[in-house]
Amino acid sequence: MATSQPPAPPVARTVLDRYHQAMRDKSADGLADLYAVDAVHEFPFSAPGFPERFEGREEVRAGYRAAWGASPLRVVEVTDVVVHAATGPDMVIAGHVVVVESARGERARIPGLLIIEVSEGLITRVHDYMDAPAVARAAASAAGRSWRQVPAGADGGIGA
Repeated sequence: MATSQPPAPPVARTVLDRYHQAMRDKSADGLADLYAVDAVHEFPFSAPGFPERFEGREEVRAGYRAAWGASPLRVVEVTDVVVHAATGPDMVIAGHVVVVESARGERARIPGLLIIEVSEGLITRVHDYMDAPAVARAAASAAGRSWRQVPAGADGGIGA
């Protein structure tokens, strides 16, 4: 459910919508295909044991395939999307909440913020500010553990 959508460049907004769809589908190929060959995806708040960045489309593909494949969580929906005014014509800044679910039906809400830069219809750079502790808590719960029992670096994967 989108809650606020000020004007965003149409191409950048379309890329954001496709990005969110790839998250819902846990499709590493669908996500990576949105990126330019030499794109950079950065995680400024990266969890221990997780890379701070992916360099290039194929590293994005491999990184998300591994993370999503290992995650005990599935994305149910991306909600509370708020698109903020951007400084450039090919940029979108969007906050969102990713609702995830474990195999036992437990749900968690993981807030995040994306800054996506687009050129010629492809992502050239992403700054991905996800709530890594919320991911760790959700993954721990899915594994039947208290989130306080999660060892450093065992956050269950990126983007749920």
